[in-house]
Amino acid sequence: MIQVKNLSYTYTKASEPAVTGLNFTVENGEIFGFLGPSGAGKSTTQKILIGLLKNYPGSVSILGKSLLDWNSDYYEHIGVSFEFPNHYLKLTALENLTYFGSLYKSKKHSPQDLLDLVGLNNDGKMLVSQYSKGMKTRLGVARSLLHNPDLLFMDEPTAGLDPVSSRRIRDLIRKQKEDGKTIFLTTHDMVTADELCDRVAFIVDGEIKLIGTPRDLKLQHGEPNVRVEYDDSRKTQREDFPLKDLGNNAGFLNLLKKHTIQTIHTLEATLEDVFIQATGRSLS
Repeated sequence: MIQVKNLSYTYTKASEPAVTGLNFTVENGEIFGFLGPSGAGKSTTQKILIGLLKNYPGSVSILGKSLLDWNSDYYEHIGVSFEFPNHYLKLTALENLTYFGSLYKSKKHSPQDLLDLVGLNNDGKMLVSQYSKGMKTRLGVARSLLHNPDLLFMDEPTAGLDPVSSRRIRDLIRKQKEDGKTIFLTTHDMVTADELCDRVAFIVDGEIKLIGTPRDLKLQHGEPNVRVEYDDSRKTQREDFPLKDLGNNAGFLNLLKKHTIQTIHTLEATLEDVFIQATGRSLS
């Protein structure tokens, strides 16, 4: 679906490139996470992929065609949800979706159906100027789906959302994948990325440091141990055991027999742990 080779970009008057030497592919039907802290180059990469930034070294192919060879019909195939949505504030949500829907030639979803999908079903007649940041974000997600595109670019789609709304948007993204869509997801939210993404790329200072599936990355960087918390004389104790040959570990088996177990789990690394180990940087 997307193939990027040796991609770099430097903004006018900037002394350093925003991204440099990027190489990655996104497969058809995949949710691909592009992860990194603010200023890492995530949004710059997305702006190149959606055609907002031009004159870059390297090559970008989307839907089997060089991005340079696409005309305005490119936007019939992609949907974009921006981190900072650019709605018409003096129009209602329904008026916004109706207007933007009129720009596409392809068959469109009903604006009201999309508002229902993102949890704004009772707010369609409100002026967008009265919307909170989270409501504007959800409206942006709805707008990206108007023309039923094959490829979705979603930039921080859960930023600023309450837990219920965040869950709704994550479920919506997962449903798009089930319907055969491809999603390019830029975020610094590792929980969302871990839950949704088939593969992730870590980007720091404009360079990709690591690419892989969340599961494989966590297994590679986690500790192969099991931690057991148990009651001992009314106090909670904790003990770790090697995961290898755990079923024959006498100490582990003896603990299970003699004590009341509170919790037991593997010491799996989080995706954020992996990011810090691989890049030496935090997400803040």
